[in-house]
Amino acid sequence: MAPTQENDDVRPLVRPPENPSEIDEALAWHDGDARAAIATLLADCAYLRSQLDLAGRVMGAGFTRGWRPNPERE
Repeated sequence: MAPTQENDDVRPLVRPPENPSEIDEALAWHDGDARAAIATLLADCAYLRSQLDLAGRVMGAGFTRGWRPNPERE
């Protein structure tokens, strides 16, 4: 057997990365279902936007020196 030929009995170990990314963690949380991960992220985004809107309504202008939260990216 040539040294570069792979043997069925000896295969390299497939190891997950040492530091999985947040994307990998989100997919793992949803058992690899990308659509479920995206749906959860969109629901979380909608919830955070509603909380930001609520905070903007009840916050006094003096408290923030005139700054108001903006739900849109600038």
